[in-house]
Amino acid sequence: MKISLPVLLVLAVLAGGLAVVLTGGRSGGGVRVDVKLPSLSAAADRGRHLFADNCQACHGPHGAGSDSGPPLIHKIYKPNHHGDQAFHLAVQRGVRAHHWNFGNMEPVPDLGRGEVGHIIRYVRELQRANGIG
Repeated sequence: MKISLPVLLVLAVLAGGLAVVLTGGRSGGGVRVDVKLPSLSAAADRGRHLFADNCQACHGPHGAGSDSGPPLIHKIYKPNHHGDQAFHLAVQRGVRAHHWNFGNMEPVPDLGRGEVGHIIRYVRELQRANGIG
């Protein structure tokens, strides 16, 4: 059976549209955002160092995203959708993937609640500087 080029093009467009519908427009690896870096409070600066040591490998520099994890400087993570407690629970218990296709997040047991609070402060200050929150 021979299929004409116009028919193949229509099928390709339909397949792409179906993929968008099935994923809800969400994407997986390689998602990165441009992050403006503000002046930070002392607590957020402490969080910056903790983030670099514990979170950056997956969430990218300054929470901009990477091939391994989503950007945290993104409207999905604004405080009225993912409040501070959601971040605490993610670190403590891990998270089942539900917004992105990166896979599940494992718990980070070596971080204490106070340290996570500094990381959250850092992320929230970055979010505000980038029009989120």
